[in-house]
Amino acid sequence: MGFGNRTGRILLALLLAALFLTASSSAVCADENGAVSADLELDAAWTELARRYANTYASDGINAAPSAETLGEWWNVLGDDRLTRLILTSLHNNRDLRAAAARVTEARAALGISRSARLPWLDSVDSWTRSESSENSANRGAQMEITRLGIDASWEIDIFGGLKEKDRAAAATLESEHAAMHAAWVALSSEVALNYLSLRTLQERLEIVRKNLALQEETIDMLRSLHDAGLRDALALNQARYAAEQTRAGIPTLQAGIEAAMNGLAILAGVLPGSLEDILAAPGSLPEPSAVNLVGIPADSLRQRPDIRAAERALAAQVSRKKSAELDLLPKFTLMGSIGLESLSAGNIFSGDSFGFSFGPRITLPIFHGESIRRNIQVQAAREEQLLASYEGTVLAAVAEVRDALAANAQELERGKSLASGIEAARDALAVASDRYRSGLSDFSNVIGAQQALLSLEDQYTISRGQMTSNVVRLFKALGGGWAPLYSSDEEGL
Repeated sequence: MGFGNRTGRILLALLLAALFLTASSSAVCADENGAVSADLELDAAWTELARRYANTYASDGINAAPSAETLGEWWNVLGDDRLTRLILTSLHNNRDLRAAAARVTEARAALGISRSARLPWLDSVDSWTRSESSENSANRGAQMEITRLGIDASWEIDIFGGLKEKDRAAAATLESEHAAMHAAWVALSSEVALNYLSLRTLQERLEIVRKNLALQEETIDMLRSLHDAGLRDALALNQARYAAEQTRAGIPTLQAGIEAAMNGLAILAGVLPGSLEDILAAPGSLPEPSAVNLVGIPADSLRQRPDIRAAERALAAQVSRKKSAELDLLPKFTLMGSIGLESLSAGNIFSGDSFGFSFGPRITLPIFHGESIRRNIQVQAAREEQLLASYEGTVLAAVAEVRDALAANAQELERGKSLASGIEAARDALAVASDRYRSGLSDFSNVIGAQQALLSLEDQYTISRGQMTSNVVRLFKALGGGWAPLYSSDEEGL
C-alpha cells in the first residue's frame, strides 16, 4: 500500500509538471504572437489615420522638426531658470498629477490580478468534524469523527486564449493609464508656462504704464510751473492731468491680474497661494525662445502625443475584451486535484494509510445562459466602436491643434513686426508734437494723442511678445512635448 501511494504521488507530480510546462510555453508563445499582431494592427491603424487626417506640415529633411530631447524638456528653450523650477516643482507637487499616478498604480495591480488567474490555484483544506446521527435515522445514534489535512488544486488551461485576451486588455489598460499620466504632465507643464508668461507680460505692462505715468507727471509739473507763471492757460494743464489719471486707472487692474496669476501658479505648483511672491513678485523680463525650427513637422510626430497613445491603448484593451467575450462561447478546460491525509481517527492521521488523492479534468460548455454571453459580446463591440471614434477624434483634434498653433505663431510674428514699426512712428510723432507745442505751433491735444498712441502701442507690443512665446509653448504642447517616450524604464512591470 505504501509503495502504491508513493507511485501515485510521483505520477501525479510528473503529470502536473508536464501540463504546467506545456501550458506555460504555449501561453508565452501565444502572448508574444498576440502582442506582435496587436502592435502591427495599431501601427496600420495609425498609418491610415495619418494618411487621412495628418496631411499637414511635412519635414523637408533640411529644417528638421524639434528633436525628442528638445520636446522632452522644451522649457529649456525659453532659458528661464525660475520657470524651470516652477515646472519641476509642479511635477512633484501637483494634486491632479498625483491622482493620475495613483491610477497607474491601480492599473498595474489589476494587471497582476489578471495574470494570476492563469496560474494554478492551491488551497489548504484542513478540517476536523464530528457528527452523530439522529436516533430516528437509519444510522441511529451513530457517531463519526473525520480529520483531514490536504491541498486542493485547480487550474484552467487556457486552450482558446480567453484568459490571454483578458491579460492583454489589462496590459493595454495599464499602458493607457500610463499615457494618460503623461498627458496630464504635458498639460500641466504647458499650463505652468502659460501662467508664468501671463504673469511676466502683466508685470512688463505694469512697468510700461508706470514709466509713461512718470513722464506724464513730469509734464504736469512743467505745465503747472508755466501756468503759475502766467505763460500757459489752464487747458493744457487739465488735459495733461486727465491723461495722467487715465493712465493711472489702468494700474489696479494690472496689479489684480498679477496677483491672480501668482495664485494660479501656486495652485499648479501644489504650494500654498502667496508662498511664491518672494521669487515672482520682482518683475522679470519675458522669456524669449531660442532658435528652434517650428515648421518642419512630420505628420508621424503627432503620435508622440500621450493623449493619442492613451486613446490607442484604450482601444487595444477594448479589442481584447471583445475577443475574450467571444471566447466565452467556447468550452473551458480545468484540471482539478486534491492530495492530503484523511482519517476517522485523529491519532492515525499521519499514518501511511491516511494518504489519498484525486485528480481529473473538468470540461464546461455553456448551453443556456439566457443570451447573456451574446449580449455581452454586443456590449463589448459597441464599446469598441465608441473607443475607435474617440481615437479618431483625438487624432483629428491633435492635427487641428498643431495647425492652429503654427498659424497663430506665424500671424503673431507679423503682428509684432507691425506693432514695433508703429512704436517707432509713435515716438517720432510724440517728439514732433512736443516740439510744435513748445514752439506754440499746435495745442497740447496733439501731445496727449501722441502719448496715448505710444502707450497703447507699447502695451499691445508687450502683449504680442507674450503671445508669441505662448504660441511656442502651445505648439510644444500640441506636439506632446514635455515627456520622455513611453517605451522607457518608468513603464516597468507592463
